[in-house]
Amino acid sequence: MDDLKALLREYDRARAYTDELWRDLTPDEVTWRPHGNSSAIGWHLGHQAHVAHFMIRNLTAAEPSPDPELDALMDSANPEKFRGALPTVERLTAFRDTVAERVHARIGDIAAGNVGAPTQLTVVATHLLTALINHEYQHDQWISEVRTEDLGHALPPDPASDRLSRVDGYLVLNPYA
Repeated sequence: MDDLKALLREYDRARAYTDELWRDLTPDEVTWRPHGNSSAIGWHLGHQAHVAHFMIRNLTAAEPSPDPELDALMDSANPEKFRGALPTVERLTAFRDTVAERVHARIGDIAAGNVGAPTQLTVVATHLLTALINHEYQHDQWISEVRTEDLGHALPPDPASDRLSRVDGYLVLNPYA
């Protein structure tokens, strides 16, 4: 299951790039919204983790949310105008870290064959991780736009990986590269 381990490294690379996009910002910059019909950088950070947990939970292992109070707020079905009351940066960071730990634990169990139907779940996990990585980068693009266009901060360099390319301006993991 080396491919799952390689994908976990790509997942970590995507999360590290996200961290480069926001860790040097002030809490006010992370929670600031350019206008009422847009989402703050902090919302995107929580949403990335929410989707990762939701997909892991529903596709590989039923488990409770690490922060149930954030579930409705971070769901993209929640209209943007209702995404304003964000938790603290510390709480968002803890949520993101906990979800990443759970992704690693569950995918690690699948890679080690410590699950029912390990071959079937390996197929699911491969596609799931690819989707999570690309979702992380999708929101990184939006974070980047607010970071540069609205807040005036420079962007870090793109992450270095032979499996990454840009499509329509977005970083994308090509699982076939």
